[in-house]
Amino acid sequence: MRPEDVLAGVLTLAQVEETAASIAAMQEPDGAIPWTVGQHTDVWNHVESAMALLVGGQVEAAERAYDWTVATQRPDGSWPMKIVAGEIEDHSGETNMSAYLAVGVWHHWLIRRDEEFVRRMWPTVRRGLDWVVGMQLRFGGIAWSQEWADGSPAKVNADALLAGSSSIYQALRAGVALADLLDDPQPEWELTGGRLGHALREHRDLFLDKSEFSMDWYYPVLGGAVRGDAARELIDSRWDTFVEAGLGIRCVSRNPWVTGAETCELVLALDAIGDRQRALQLLADMQHLRAEDGKYWTGYVFPEGVNWPGEHTTYTAAAVILAVDALSQLTAGGDIMRGTSLAADFDELALECGCASADRVARIS
Repeated sequence: MRPEDVLAGVLTLAQVEETAASIAAMQEPDGAIPWTVGQHTDVWNHVESAMALLVGGQVEAAERAYDWTVATQRPDGSWPMKIVAGEIEDHSGETNMSAYLAVGVWHHWLIRRDEEFVRRMWPTVRRGLDWVVGMQLRFGGIAWSQEWADGSPAKVNADALLAGSSSIYQALRAGVALADLLDDPQPEWELTGGRLGHALREHRDLFLDKSEFSMDWYYPVLGGAVRGDAARELIDSRWDTFVEAGLGIRCVSRNPWVTGAETCELVLALDAIGDRQRALQLLADMQHLRAEDGKYWTGYVFPEGVNWPGEHTTYTAAAVILAVDALSQLTAGGDIMRGTSLAADFDELALECGCASADRVARIS
């Protein structure tokens, strides 16, 4: 592949590699990838950066990042929410963060086909997802976090976040795909996934109301629970609220601030439902955030024309790389959000929300 052939008019292969190198340059000696130099690391954004490093040819840096996830996981399967320079700043565990390693490991498999790596990571993935499925609420959503006190798990924050639960749905499909690969069935994950998918499709009103955030708008599509006409209707329903032509998308509906990571996630969601034209346009629009050495500013305040905050973030750079990979199929991991390589959508069994479960319907039939 010639460098100019990656994504015509948007980014070249050399630019993708430069951006991956900018992420590697911010990686800490123990393998952690913080939001930016001197800030905290959380396992979700860390894994996303590891995925982007792999796409950009930074294999050694990516695998050091995965080693960090093994070293920092707690016995219950969770990770601390914030780690700064190796020290825990926030001990509480967030479910969507702890689930996401499954997506990263499946992505690594798609690109590298390294079964030894998968087998080494599998116990860590399994503990993380076992902890997450134990946090499912009666209506199907996943409790968003658990606090810690005196070095032990404490109060569960028994509300579900729509974006976080949507990400968990993708992670469960990746986890089951890994389980199938290793012949280690996880039926509880499939049951949890069926109930969760149903909640994301039919009961979005039961999640915490974060509708001012663009993530709550597109994440049910990005995570794969909502597809087809329902996905297109959901995307169109708030397009004019969040999308700023020529700039990207707003992070929060009421603030005149577009952010690169959210824009690229919407690009990935659009690609997943076949809306390539709008996906390409948005990816091109947000390139005004590109800075020296392939770094990316987090966001841009308009009409003042100011990059804010004044920092380059690894997760923004990572989202750009993953969006480019999806649209160009630069690597075999470009499918990770489209999801055709993941486990199939789960049957809606043993629902406790009052709706008819597929198992009850089957028995009646």
